[in-house]
Formats: sequence, C-alpha cells, structure tokens
Amino acid sequence: MTAPDDAPAGRAGSASGVIRTVLGDIPAGTLGPCDYHDHLFQVTPLLPGDELDNEELSGREAAAMVTAGLGAMVEATPTGLGRQPAAVARVCAATGLKSVHATGAHHAGHYPAGHWLLEATVTDLARRFAADVADGLPAADVPERGVVAVTPDGAPVRAGLVKAGVRYWQIGPFERRALEAAAATALTTGVPVMVHLDYGSAAWEVHGILTAAGVPASRIVLAHIDRNLDPGLHAELTAAGLYIGYDGMARHKQAPDAALLDCLERTLALGGDLAAQRIVIGADVARSTRFVAYGGMPGLEYLPRRFLPRLRRAVGDDIGSLLVTTNPARLLTLT
Repeated sequence: MTAPDDAPAGRAGSASGVIRTVLGDIPAGTLGPCDYHDHLFQVTPLLPGDELDNEELSGREAAAMVTAGLGAMVEATPTGLGRQPAAVARVCAATGLKSVHATGAHHAGHYPAGHWLLEATVTDLARRFAADVADGLPAADVPERGVVAVTPDGAPVRAGLVKAGVRYWQIGPFERRALEAAAATALTTGVPVMVHLDYGSAAWEVHGILTAAGVPASRIVLAHIDRNLDPGLHAELTAAGLYIGYDGMARHKQAPDAALLDCLERTLALGGDLAAQRIVIGADVARSTRFVAYGGMPGLEYLPRRFLPRLRRAVGDDIGSLLVTTNPARLLTLT
C-alpha cells in the first residue's frame, strides 16, 4: 500500500516532517502507536464529578497506558476546560509518553453562560489559537494569555493540533466562529484540525465550513464518527479525503466493541486503500470514573490491552499498524 499523495512534507522540508509534542518537535516517523484522542486533564460542567485534575493520578494512568504498549496520544482538551499543559509535559517527561496538545475550543455547551471565550470574535480566537501553537500554551486559561506553560527543561509547551466541536445536528454562532478560527489557525501554523461531532452528526456540514475556508480535507479529522455506525457514510467521508476517528470502544451501553469492529471492517471493504489510510483510533476515556488511577475503569490501558489486539485480529497486522501508527503520524505532521 502506497502513501497517499497528500502526505505532508513538514515545515522543516524533510521527507518525514515533524510533529509538535509538548516536549518539542519530533520526526514524524518516531511517534509510534498513538491514541489519537484522549485526555489527561479535563474539567467541564457537562461532566460534574468526573474531573480529571490530579497530576499524580493522571500520571499513573498515562504510565499504565505506556506500559501496555501505547506510547503516544493527543491530549485533546482545548481552551477553558481545565487543561494543564505544564503538567502534561511533566507526565510525558516522567513516563516517556509522547503527547500532542490541542488548542482550540469545544462547543458552547462546555462553557458556563458568560464565559469570556464565548464572547470572542473569530479574529480573537484565531490569534489566540495560533499563539498557542507558535509561542506556547498559557499556564492559565484567562482572557489575557499571560505566562506561558513550560516543560521541565524550561521550554514553552506548544500546541500541535487545533480543535473545534459541534453539538448534535447544531452548529451555532459560537461553534461556527470556532470552526472558522480553527481553519485560520491550521492555515497559518500547519497544524491539523480535530472536530468533535456529537454522535457523529453534521460531518458534511463541518467539512463544508472548513474546506470553504481553505483547509484541505486531508488536514481534518472527525472525532466520534463511530457513534454513528454507518460504514457507507464513513467510506464516503474517507473518499473525500477526511480522516475519521473511531474512539467509542468500551461503551457497550451505546454499542459493543464488536459493532465498532464490524463497522470498521465494512468501511474498509467499501472504501479500499483510501479508507485504510484515513482511519485513526482513540479511546476518549475522558472521565475520572473511567480512569483506574482515580478508582474507576476501564482506564487508558483498555485500548492497547483489549481493543487493539481484537482490531489486529480482525484486519491484520499491516492494516492495524496503518490505523494506529502510520495514519496518526501523517495526520499530526506539520505542513
């Protein structure tokens, strides 16, 4: 299977390009197996009592994931939701985890009424998000960026991806501004765009907004597409060049892992090589009641210990490596 024509060369001009992690830029080929969407720190009013806010416990959870064989992840917590970029950097330095941190904003439901972020213009948002990539993430999410978070070595902790989010079949004024700002950030900094889709909805609408703003489909990943188990839709999205994220495992109240695997296999059968080059895998555990270190389950290690072996048995080692290692590295490479 050949690499897609749009594989990014990277801003440095090298064949492999670089990925911007919290501990600095690394060659894309060194990323390794990657959880494309997860959280070590997150606090949101939509998940009361499920705060991820303890560095020691989140560090233990990260270490368990690394020990289980998954040494890279995207820290997908955007602006204003309890992110702790300096703590992520310390966790990575201690555990060997390679983490790409998000900037951007979630949908408006994650912010209380009157939150300063909800009042920001597209220009303000784009300026802030681009500064997170170029200069470093702020140590505290306040209206004025203030002091930049630093690594244990004193370097700025910089974002390597920009995120936006939409609610179930809703793209309100704030969500549209955030999408437009994410597009501007991607175009000026070279980072990819991740978009949270509630229940996998509004995929084509998000595609339309971002591509109209100039973002190539190959620089967009749609998170939670597997909350809508529609292989025909998934194959169509990959045919359009979009990345799609499967991240709903260990949620059998909604759908069992077997249903995700069946949908993924059917998508591959319908979409062929291009679909295989556009699927990425994550877990989006995201809650303290689902982190073993916080007293919950199944934890960050569920993906490498339980789901990925089943994935590889279903699709084979070559396709499994493509989905878990090659595709996220290509997606996260700066352009």
